[in-house]
Amino acid sequence: MTKKVGFLGKPGTKEQVKAPSVVKRLNAEVRARVERVKLVVLDVDGVMTDGRLIYHDDGTESKAFDVRDGHGTKMLKQAGIETVLVSGRSCPLVDKRAADLGITEVVQGVRDKVPILEEILPQRDLKFEQVAFVGDDVVDLTVMNRVGFAVAVADASEYLFYVAHYVTLAPGGRGAVREVAELILGVQGLWDKVASPYFE
Repeated sequence: MTKKVGFLGKPGTKEQVKAPSVVKRLNAEVRARVERVKLVVLDVDGVMTDGRLIYHDDGTESKAFDVRDGHGTKMLKQAGIETVLVSGRSCPLVDKRAADLGITEVVQGVRDKVPILEEILPQRDLKFEQVAFVGDDVVDLTVMNRVGFAVAVADASEYLFYVAHYVTLAPGGRGAVREVAELILGVQGLWDKVASPYFE
């Protein structure tokens, strides 16, 4: 029989649903931070997208969103973990993408994200240490210094790496959000609950 390139063999169902491999990258201190997460806050440009802005002749713009990132937010929602989008820019496409994903809280056109969290956290009876924030640029440093679990995407500004508790393997707009979602679900023991129907 000819060996298939890249063929790993067929794992059993239990092996398929095992916790995501990114969980193994965490030390005990970071794992404890992830265990407390009840809310995920995402920057948009450079996190939900790859950061590029495509302008058209009619004045509109385009953004590219990763479908797996989107499904990651849906999996978090299934597990009872809400996602909020907070962006420094304003664009109707962000509202459309959020609606498609069932994300109900979207705040756009804000430079300092800390006051936004100070407003929305009491509404959910949450504290900063229960928040995961994913960012990509220096404008995100203030909020990253406040939250319990600060994440920088792989291609973020290097200054974020000094304050981030976790740096994704995937770049912004190309799997970073999905990676964070799987990480949280894996650490909190929710991965089996959310993912097992896909492996039946």
